[in-house]
Amino acid sequence: QVQLVESGGGLVQAGGSLRLSCAASGSMFNIIFMGWYRQAPGKQRELVARISSGGSTMYADSVKGRFTISRDNAKNSVNLQMNSLKPEDTAVYYCNVGRTYPRADYWGQGTQVTVSS
Repeated sequence: QVQLVESGGGLVQAGGSLRLSCAASGSMFNIIFMGWYRQAPGKQRELVARISSGGSTMYADSVKGRFTISRDNAKNSVNLQMNSLKPEDTAVYYCNVGRTYPRADYWGQGTQVTVSS
């Protein structure tokens, strides 16, 4: 099992910045990907950004150039720096880690990000 604790959400004006952090604990073997998803009211959960254990990153088109994901393998943590925030970024953000074998996904409890116009 893997436990995830998120922090850093909140309310910010459009154009502002927030930094989300996620600390993982537990059995971290075969954990390759760490990332962030978000879910806005009435919408499906979507991938925001993901980073591999080797440092390869992937971003949703809607956040490219504004968000930066980083990872500290020694501390089992992943961060999401969000700049130039827009009202459409408003959502609950979830930390996610993926185990390759046996295949499993673990989720944080979610942290609310609200961007006012």
